[in-house]
Amino acid sequence: MNSKLKDILEWLYCIIIAVVLALVFRYYIGTPTIVQQVSMKPTLIEGQRLWLNRWGRTTKKLPKRGDIITFEAPSKKTYSSQSQVDQSNPIAKYENEPTGILAKFKYYVLEIGKDSYIKRVIGLPGEHVEIKDGKVYINGEILEEDYLQSGIITDIGIAGFDDFIVPENSVFAMGDNRTHSTDCRAFGCIPLEKIESKVWIRIWPLNLFGKIN
Repeated sequence: MNSKLKDILEWLYCIIIAVVLALVFRYYIGTPTIVQQVSMKPTLIEGQRLWLNRWGRTTKKLPKRGDIITFEAPSKKTYSSQSQVDQSNPIAKYENEPTGILAKFKYYVLEIGKDSYIKRVIGLPGEHVEIKDGKVYINGEILEEDYLQSGIITDIGIAGFDDFIVPENSVFAMGDNRTHSTDCRAFGCIPLEKIESKVWIRIWPLNLFGKIN
């Protein structure tokens, strides 16, 4: 083997190792992202850049109430009538899971063709969540939500989940911009295995740099 070919192979080896390490870090530790929707206004604005902490997914730890998380978008996002909503089993439906090693790698690791939502955790396992009179009630008590803009009303629209018990190993999450957010009110609670990360730090714009609450 001549020295030139050897140098090329060494460079290819280094590049492969670097890519593998980057993918491992991105999947298990953290990754940057850009806010693309208006559902978390005024907390998060379109175009802002965030750092996502994925250690919770790695350790299979449920987030806390008030945490802003990202999760895989369900396959069933809305219901056309309230009669279709099963509030005794308020779990989001994921019916288009990829099959095969390569398809799963492309979808879950490379995240090609995969949609994710950013929402705030409202209800925890075993809690009774009610949405009525424009407010959120947890176990019969009004939830104080200081992060909402004044005058924001919480309802379920045409059809949705408004009176249920959050299942084990799941969370109920909503956007802060309630009137412009497709969230768990429409499709149900998110199981732990579909939670991808916790929004940790806003890294852009620089004047707003800091931990997200």
